[in-house]
Amino acid sequence: MIKARAFHFAVLVSLAGFAAAAVAAEGPRVRLTTTLGVIEIELDQKRAPATVRNFVGYVERGDYNGTIFHRVIRGFMIQGGGFTPDMKRTPNRAPIRNEADNGLRNLTGTIAMARTSRPHSATGQFFINTVDNANLDHRTKDARGWGYTVFGRVVKGMDVVRRIEDTPTGRAGRMSNVPRRAVVIEKAELLR
Repeated sequence: MIKARAFHFAVLVSLAGFAAAAVAAEGPRVRLTTTLGVIEIELDQKRAPATVRNFVGYVERGDYNGTIFHRVIRGFMIQGGGFTPDMKRTPNRAPIRNEADNGLRNLTGTIAMARTSRPHSATGQFFINTVDNANLDHRTKDARGWGYTVFGRVVKGMDVVRRIEDTPTGRAGRMSNVPRRAVVIEKAELLR
């Protein structure tokens, strides 16, 4: 009887430790309050530390407040963080190292860094995958295979992502796939 109690106690302590480790493994969360609703994102600081640090820096400085989702392609992704509603480009920090070789994949509901054709050129723009985009995953460490760094996932508000994805788009200057009615990130905040 005593051995059975000791065993059950050991199992409970072990399970409690496992639960604490699982909670500790969760990364920071960011809330994007948009004109179409709230999106909450959990960041993976363990597998994309430089990218998360960069994104959180933009959030904490208020750089995303008042920006728009400026590129929306149904069946692909929604992109934001780089333009104001009047299509003026926002200031960027220095580019960061591409961490797309971290094992995370561009699956539906994940957030990744946008970049130019140069692998290590991501600054502040990001996108949320609205479908599985395996073609954006890391394959090789050359310009064609680097991929796009996934650094988190939507944990609340995927319905809002879908509303943004369904927004009618058109051209604005030299850019296409721009929502006809601005979808503004009113506030981006780190949740403590």
